[in-house]
Amino acid sequence: MSGLNLTGIKKSYGSTEVMHGIDLDIREGEFVVFVGPSGCGKSTLLRMIAGLESITDGELQIDGNRVNEIPPSQRGIAMVFQSYALYPHMTVYDNMAFGMRIAKASKEEIEERVQNAADILQLGPYLDRLPKALSGGQRQRVAIGRAICRDPQVFLFDEPLSNLDAALRVATRIEIAKLKESMPSTTMIYVTHDQVEAMTLADRIVVLSAGYLEQVGAPIELYERPANLFVARFIGSPAMNIVSATVEATGDKSEIKLAGGGSASVPIKSPAALKGQKAHLGFRPEDMSVASGNQALVEGEITLVEALGEVTNLYVNVDGDEEPIVAKVPGTYDVKRGDRIGLTADVEKMHLFNEEGQSFLYL
Repeated sequence: MSGLNLTGIKKSYGSTEVMHGIDLDIREGEFVVFVGPSGCGKSTLLRMIAGLESITDGELQIDGNRVNEIPPSQRGIAMVFQSYALYPHMTVYDNMAFGMRIAKASKEEIEERVQNAADILQLGPYLDRLPKALSGGQRQRVAIGRAICRDPQVFLFDEPLSNLDAALRVATRIEIAKLKESMPSTTMIYVTHDQVEAMTLADRIVVLSAGYLEQVGAPIELYERPANLFVARFIGSPAMNIVSATVEATGDKSEIKLAGGGSASVPIKSPAALKGQKAHLGFRPEDMSVASGNQALVEGEITLVEALGEVTNLYVNVDGDEEPIVAKVPGTYDVKRGDRIGLTADVEKMHLFNEEGQSFLYL
């Protein structure tokens, strides 16, 4: 099995550049997830790796070999699409065996690989059925099984669960996690817009925005140490709260003054050198709690209460801020729209970004 190296990868359509010099190393056996908003370039990048889109500039290596001009069928890659792409007139067995028959594999080899894939994905009882007799989750497992039978160097998944309902998404996500465990040396690249899929499946997450690579790291690293405002707002649900602030520093301490009132002491490097700088203070909804009096970091009027049972999301309009502050408090909370409330946040879990949106942790 193989790793991948992307060096300065660019993609242009005419004079419009949509991928802007992507540098990325994917180690052998890694499960890497591409995430980002619609139109950020994640599927385009995946299709360039597959050979379904040409590379305008840069170099793509698989197992140390340049493959820019190599046809898709010769790259040792198998791709699983969101639309399943099964042959409706073929049985599950024949769909899974089709690629090997085209490659003129022996009957014995086809039988062995199909049965092995069927065992991994629990498809044994369905091998004689047509796709129309299967559920959406079963069809997606057949598509994954077809990829396994090809014995590829690299698996590519292009939003494979987006057509499934919530329950099937959970079940199929578990199957994909089991698949990775059963094939530890196989490299897998997975595209999704679903944060839960990314956080639970990935060894590393690649965050993309408008054709640029924003940050690469383990899921918990991106959650706890976002490199910039984009990553901070994209990872986590509800999104991180961001408020305008100014750094006021004396000695080795930093006092952050919020534009709408309130302040917080946030530990940062060399606070004296940052005195007077405009900044953005970030705190996650789950790190907030209800407070009163001088304990409150912010105060405002409740505009929405989302009672979810396990947690309650409180949306609070704070003077001086265009967007509401969201607090994710445990259990149920007896408040209603129009009530005024004070909120505070865990200082140790706050994030500080400069005026350009870069985290002070990375400066």
